[in-house]
Amino acid sequence: MSRFDFSPDGLARTVTPFETFVSRRSLLRATAALPLLGWAARWAHAAPTLPDFLQPPYAYPEGTTIAKTDAFPLPPGQPQRTMVERVAASHNNFYEFLPGKGGFVYPLTEGFRVQPWKVEVGGECHQPATFDLDAIAGLGLEERLYAFRCVERWAMNVPWLGVPLAKLLARVEPTSNAKFVRFVSAEKPAQMPGLRATREEFPWPYHEAIRIDEAMNPLAFLATGMYGHPLLKQNGAPVRMVLPWKYGYKGAKSIVKIELTRAQPPTFWGVAPYAHEYGFLSNVNPNIPHPRWDQDRSYWLGTHPKEIFPTPIFNGYGKWVAKLYPDEPRTMQKPLREGQVAR
Repeated sequence: MSRFDFSPDGLARTVTPFETFVSRRSLLRATAALPLLGWAARWAHAAPTLPDFLQPPYAYPEGTTIAKTDAFPLPPGQPQRTMVERVAASHNNFYEFLPGKGGFVYPLTEGFRVQPWKVEVGGECHQPATFDLDAIAGLGLEERLYAFRCVERWAMNVPWLGVPLAKLLARVEPTSNAKFVRFVSAEKPAQMPGLRATREEFPWPYHEAIRIDEAMNPLAFLATGMYGHPLLKQNGAPVRMVLPWKYGYKGAKSIVKIELTRAQPPTFWGVAPYAHEYGFLSNVNPNIPHPRWDQDRSYWLGTHPKEIFPTPIFNGYGKWVAKLYPDEPRTMQKPLREGQVAR
């Protein structure tokens, strides 16, 4: 059994101050609890020290301010606490580094460089533009505590920093032809070992998409940070999407391009043999089982034994998004079979 405190009381109270992580006792406890898994052991030179593990890869410009908002409180159906950062940073799904499973991604990101970084925004818009990290921060950073739900059933609440996606899109002035928004992640095989290992298996680069009305919803959030600092590499640095009412894979990480389109774009998981498992909408819905597991229960990441709670529809954010989906299933559906297309 791990010596790490995986009890609900030990892991899931409030955000732990960063300074407490760098003490010798915290270092020994955390490194003992984070063994390398599978692919990580194959590529990592050594387990990271705790300060490196939680060290942001860059800093916000001097004078950057962050506005805290309580406009989007945690939904009643979610645990009412913030995930401890060391847990949120130690279990990640990021196939560009760790393909085939979720786990301890950090050791594989050593060669990944996030500066300089630019995000190209174009397509069906009047004023296409390219934003660097300072320009995105200049739009006005907010901190939002959002519930997060992975399709693999684990959940956490994370204080993200970033800007509403609608604010960024307003700068490029979408045309009336813009019906969808496509996100493309970085593809850097020399820096991302998972790409080298799976170049024939997956349709790289990672790409996702949402409807324009979803993109303009006030919940849609372009995140550049977490826990009061810029994003960690393993959590999608330096820019990622956060859509709290959808499963986590809809939030593309390490974004380099945002494109407004007329037609619905293909998505990374929306092709055979995965199309019956991962749909275009992919709203969190306990009534739509995954072909390999039910979705009516969620568990709080890092708890042992697992702290389980009922999965709320739209991850609890129906107040803000339910009107976008008048036909969202409200009764239990049958699992799909290969050859069918998920919602």
